Amino acid sequence: MPVIALTQGMGSLAQDIAEQLAAELQLSTLQHEVAERVAERMHVSRSLINRLRGGNAGTIERMRSDRHAMALYSAEEVLDAAAKGNVVIRGWGATQLLRPVPHIPCIRIMRPFDKRVQWLMDEINTDDRGVAEAEIRRSDEANASRMHDQFGVEWNAPVLFDAVLNTDRLSVDSCVQTIRSLLARPEFAETPQSRSLLQGLALGARVRAALRANEQTHGVDVTIDSSEGVVTLRGIVADAEEKVAAVKISAAVAAVKVVDDQLRVMARSKLFPSDRQ
Repeated sequence: MPVIALTQGMGSLAQDIAEQLAAELQLSTLQHEVAERVAERMHVSRSLINRLRGGNAGTIERMRSDRHAMALYSAEEVLDAAAKGNVVIRGWGATQLLRPVPHIPCIRIMRPFDKRVQWLMDEINTDDRGVAEAEIRRSDEANASRMHDQFGVEWNAPVLFDAVLNTDRLSVDSCVQTIRSLLARPEFAETPQSRSLLQGLALGARVRAALRANEQTHGVDVTIDSSEGVVTLRGIVADAEEKVAAVKISAAVAAVKVVDDQLRVMARSKLFPSDRQ
């Protein structure tokens, strides 16, 4: 069940590559749908999610938005789609979320800045190069900031990817065939171990999202490990009630068989932020 993770800058032609890959290999694609599902979970508009991700949100919108929840819910969507298989996932931190899984190629699609600017000018039918340049820069800065904040990495560092493809030098078809050739290599063969790892990551993401979504455990920030349906919770919670709630909510998540409770209660809850006391 092939899974391919792509990251790209605006105008890099990654969408064309994803669509051709999906058509040739009979895969689904995941990109824009994530915004709708995350918006629904957060009870906000899809346009707000897109503005936050694109660097276009206003100051008040940024201050009022729960960007940590947005990261958790989008990670849940990406990992859940990958666990089901047969999908090309574009953006949403997929290359970092899925990088630990050996059978998933993580690929950066790039293109020179001036070619991307020209692409945008054609898309919006303008001859104002300055407007297009500003939009491309804003998009790149938003991507870089989000990747640094969420994963602590430099977005454009080539070492983060299994391949970097330049659509100024390679046609869309050449990029597609290169990715297909990677999928056929033994390094990207799916194994029971890699499949189990992916399923564990997906289940852990569902548990973390469930804790965030529940009022009783909204502020819980603990380590969550998952393997073969066994979810292990490690870390410190504010009080005994929060500990019980975290275990109960985790156990209720679909596919969780056992919760290994290794949580510890903070002896002096005043050490927690005021909203956790």
